[in-house]
Amino acid sequence: MSLLHQVALTYIKSIGCTYAKSLVAHIGSAEEVFKTPKGKFLRIPGIGEKIISQINFDDALRKAELELKFIENNNIDVLFYTDERYPRRLKNCHDSPVLLYSKGNANLNPHRCVSIVGTRNATDYGRQLCKQLVEELREYNVLIVSGLALGIDVAAHKECLKVGVPTVGVLGHGLDKLYPHQNRATAEKMLENGGLLSEYPSGTIPDRENFPQRNRIVAGMADATVVIEAGLKGGALITAEIANSYNRDVFAFPGRLGDEYSEGCNFLIRNNKAALLTCVADLAYSLGWEKNTEMKGTPEQLLLPIDLSAIERAVYEIIQQHKAPLAIDELSIKANMPMSQLTMTLLDMELQGFIRSLPGKTYRIN
Repeated sequence: MSLLHQVALTYIKSIGCTYAKSLVAHIGSAEEVFKTPKGKFLRIPGIGEKIISQINFDDALRKAELELKFIENNNIDVLFYTDERYPRRLKNCHDSPVLLYSKGNANLNPHRCVSIVGTRNATDYGRQLCKQLVEELREYNVLIVSGLALGIDVAAHKECLKVGVPTVGVLGHGLDKLYPHQNRATAEKMLENGGLLSEYPSGTIPDRENFPQRNRIVAGMADATVVIEAGLKGGALITAEIANSYNRDVFAFPGRLGDEYSEGCNFLIRNNKAALLTCVADLAYSLGWEKNTEMKGTPEQLLLPIDLSAIERAVYEIIQQHKAPLAIDELSIKANMPMSQLTMTLLDMELQGFIRSLPGKTYRIN
């Protein structure tokens, strides 16, 4: 796969994430997209003459060549959406980025992942809740994701650094800068146990419209999103809404009536857009988590239930061989089974109690 063409694909202004993936799916690779006559794109649903007329391959390739120099000079890792290292939870989201720029040493496909979000105007109450939450999550081997903004975001990252929990900050600009600059020292420490992530190339400034886009990555990477403290307006509620649209679990800590930065959390809980959270045990129970499951010394024997059909047995075995929950699209590839057939098979197996469905259309052995 050509990294140059993968990066260049993101510079074609008239094509967003969805159409870019459609092009690659129909044509075969990013490199082949640039070699294919534009007229053939008309065969792809949604791509018409107006979009094709705005495509400038030469300009995209020229910008990609400059970006590759920045990537090489700054030890940036590039993850195309077909890369195995690309966050699988995020990949299941229809509007996931085609490409991500990453810096640090984080495993973006951890066994468990939680997003923590909240107001930039964090109170002592919110910071204390954040501290308690991160300390308790340490027992569950999680990656914690947030947006490296002032307030709750950076408080979560700092608590992770204190207790040794890996943490990733998702940025609304390129990796050539850091906004806000007050968080630079924290960001540099995060590279040692976690990292920084962005869909934006170098030179992208932190425009206001970038941050709602950033929030979909924060929500999409995680099994669950926790809102610590938030007003009725702001990025935290946007992230919670996005997480709900992805069918991910959302939790919120309740606050005292009348407190401005608890109104958002109480609104989410009152309108059934978030489950009430009082401690990590609430979250762990809802998600079916046990403490330190990856650290148990005795491996489980790979036993197959005898009441499964041949097709169900094959699917069961594939899921069982993976420690982490397996996404349905990845399972379809590994089982070499059409999605329609796989969906019915998984439903039957779940009704029989052999497997369990989790947020993000992922599955694990029950």
